[in-house]
Amino acid sequence: MATQEPDTPAPRVDPLTLEVVELIGSVVARYYEEYEVAAGKHALTGAQARVLGLLSLEPMPMRRIAQKLKCEPSNVTGIVDRLEARGLVERRPDPADRRVKLAAPTADGLTTARSLRESLDFAREPLAELSRAERESLRELLRRMLGA
Repeated sequence: MATQEPDTPAPRVDPLTLEVVELIGSVVARYYEEYEVAAGKHALTGAQARVLGLLSLEPMPMRRIAQKLKCEPSNVTGIVDRLEARGLVERRPDPADRRVKLAAPTADGLTTARSLRESLDFAREPLAELSRAERESLRELLRRMLGA
């Protein structure tokens, strides 16, 4: 006669975890909402604004942009095409491998990215309420959550 394993109880989710998940969801939703509004003021979509923001940190190939945004490279190509048509982004050869094209912000693109960043009050204002030590703690906790 085969032995039967006892039923494993369903994992319990405690109220604290549920509240934290809900709060994270609220923060993310408010951030994206404000980001869309800020992007719209520059006649950009949220996706275009996110790509421009990434490129303002450093030029990068489409594949890397797609990895960072967790989307398909073909989607990024279309976004970069539209940003390029607006004069905010340009494609240039990668100095390390001339077969690879990098997307890079133009001077207008950098100005637009800076203006977008400066208009995102929601992301800054709540963090301003925290001390430097609290912000560092939050950063470390978020990194741990993301496995970084």
